[in-house]
Amino acid sequence: MPFRLSSRRGVGWGQWGILRSPLRRCPGNGGGMSARTSPVIAFAVAAAGIAIYSVMDTLMKRLSIDSGAYSAVLWRSWVGVAIMATIFLARRGRWPGRHALTLHIARGATGGISVVLFFWGLARVPMAQSVALTFLSPLMALFLAALTLGERIRRAAILGSLIAGGGVLVIAAGEVQAQASTQVVLGSLAIILASVLYAVSLVLLRRQAQAAGPVEVALFTMLVIAVLMTPAAPFVATWPAATQWPSIAIAAALGSISALLLAWAYARAEAQVLAPVEYTAFVWAACLGYAVFGEHVSLFTLVGAALIIAGCVVAVRRPGPGPQSEAGL
Repeated sequence: MPFRLSSRRGVGWGQWGILRSPLRRCPGNGGGMSARTSPVIAFAVAAAGIAIYSVMDTLMKRLSIDSGAYSAVLWRSWVGVAIMATIFLARRGRWPGRHALTLHIARGATGGISVVLFFWGLARVPMAQSVALTFLSPLMALFLAALTLGERIRRAAILGSLIAGGGVLVIAAGEVQAQASTQVVLGSLAIILASVLYAVSLVLLRRQAQAAGPVEVALFTMLVIAVLMTPAAPFVATWPAATQWPSIAIAAALGSISALLLAWAYARAEAQVLAPVEYTAFVWAACLGYAVFGEHVSLFTLVGAALIIAGCVVAVRRPGPGPQSEAGL
């Protein structure tokens, strides 16, 4: 994704200009932006994080196709909780205060619905097209921030949204031209709705990053998702086959590694330097989709993705070079 929810991309789709809270403000994160780390190294680490998350998306697509998105997300979340809890306890993390816990619950609930919708759609839509649609989230987050945080909507954000909206229409036109099945259309709509909810998650992340460190954010977001999904498990989930557990464990491990790599990178380089790395997810999605699922990227998807990316670049571009750093979670 670029859904990096402590998740799709759980924590995760790229954090943008809207999330301007410096990671150094997060307690327990080991300090602020490092002046000694080369931006090239930070970019490479972030790129590795995106690549790893793309592999996780591939595993989750297969699990969602075989067992359903609900089961795939549920079991991956619990395994992810076990992984992140080990790290959290090893760092002698403390139980969050009431304010931080409230934010964890709010973001976990929003993110949980978002990630289930995303993987439900991903099971029905080619990976490259799915990832292209998720790039809408940062744009939506700009407008949500204006409504909830009182931030001013710049002309660039409006122009960028119009350009990106044109990209979505191009992708939709491609589905019409290809006479896409009802399942593909519903999958695309699910991913767009997931992008809207993830935008809400990004706004909450800005406040969350001011109240907790990245490991705590990742752990408790995943924990909330797992706890909220478990009551319905007897009715809508299935117990994984023995052959599926390795994929679930690997997906959870890759998601956790990706989240930590992105957090490390965003703590050591400006967001404006790292933002372009998010778009490499489209390349990975196209390659992995073709290699694993035999998916071909249509011209409509390529043009639509280019417009969405261009819209994001226009929207988040700022007139001044002011430093930005944000939590990668």
